[in-house]
Amino acid sequence: MKIILKIILFYILLASFVHAETFISALKKTYKNNPELNAEREILNISEQELKISTSSYLPTVTLSGSKSQEDTNKLTNQSGGDATVNDVDPVVKSITITQTLIDFGRGAEQKKNKIGIELAKAKLLKKEQEILYKSIKAYTGLVSANEKLKINISNVNLLDRQVETDRIRLERGQVSLSDVAQSESSLAGAQAKLIQAENGLLTSKLNYENIIGNLNDPELLDKKSILKVNLPENLNSAIEISKKNNPDLIIAKLEYDQSQKDTTSAKSDLAPTATLSFDRTKTDDLSETYDEREKDTLKATITWPFFSGGKNIASVRKSESLELQKNLLLDNMTKKNLTDVASAWSNYQSNQSLLKSVRSQVNAAEIANEGIVAEYNSGSDRTTLEVIQSNSILLEAQISLADSERNYILSQFNLLKSVGLLNSDYLKIR
Repeated sequence: MKIILKIILFYILLASFVHAETFISALKKTYKNNPELNAEREILNISEQELKISTSSYLPTVTLSGSKSQEDTNKLTNQSGGDATVNDVDPVVKSITITQTLIDFGRGAEQKKNKIGIELAKAKLLKKEQEILYKSIKAYTGLVSANEKLKINISNVNLLDRQVETDRIRLERGQVSLSDVAQSESSLAGAQAKLIQAENGLLTSKLNYENIIGNLNDPELLDKKSILKVNLPENLNSAIEISKKNNPDLIIAKLEYDQSQKDTTSAKSDLAPTATLSFDRTKTDDLSETYDEREKDTLKATITWPFFSGGKNIASVRKSESLELQKNLLLDNMTKKNLTDVASAWSNYQSNQSLLKSVRSQVNAAEIANEGIVAEYNSGSDRTTLEVIQSNSILLEAQISLADSERNYILSQFNLLKSVGLLNSDYLKIR
């Protein structure tokens, strides 16, 4: 029988392990299925196609055409009023035209802009990836924390429930007063109210988790120990240097400025000439009574120079120059903002690290104090019911504070990664 029970227990534990939602599995699920991320990936595909379109303008165009017509003339008169010769005309025309642009100052700028556009789309995808992954991390840790708080409140209700029973027994023995019992009952009612709040908090966190990550049957399946320990910059200066190369907001600002420069170049090119070379070969087969075949080759060079367009082109140049200046100013601002954001994230990480140590010490001290006060109370010392209740309350608040501090410390680490641009699938190894 013992062997059977062990086997059953083994399979129960195995099943719970298999279905456990680890931190990494949750992030992978988000990375793969999030609709916002998938939409951003399609934007990258669009940018790649736009580059192909702009590149095609460098290549010659070849046009093939053919036509067939029939003309029947039943009666004609010449200038003297006599009958003219009647011919049936039935021509077939075939042609091939090859065109190549030789000079177009704006075309190269447009292609370079589209190349930048691909890098810009990648940077925006990285930014969206960071945002979604951070939301996922907040949702995961939020549900873990809410579940822990629920357990703490359940434990507190059970403890106070036992306290009420103990006080009622001691009241019958004359060891405590009626007010002592009332105090413990009031404390129990308050704990039950907090328990309801904790249950609602768990429900809200679960709904948020499912909205961002996906379905989850039981919050107990979340594995707190699976939360990955990440490598962080060694110091603030290191974090700043990393951010200069990897922060997507900074990369986006730089690329948008580069694009604005290409727009200015393209606008100025509208004032410059363009040159094209075309070759056309036409073959005509006249299938009339007098068979006639004709071939014609045409080589044509065309230069176009927009001399005046009502000031439209000049205005376009000035507009592009103003937009270029705007993007340059935004780049400068983003550079400064990046330094501030990284410094703030680093400071937040350091403070949460220190706070966590302090709260852990607080919980340890509260546990020791509570055990001592409860033991003294149960042994019949001068400890009062109020002292026991106050001790339980202090311990409860410390435990709740610890759950919050642990989550905030974890979030501060990933927020620091996000600020320097490393909160991505490659760095987290979740692809």
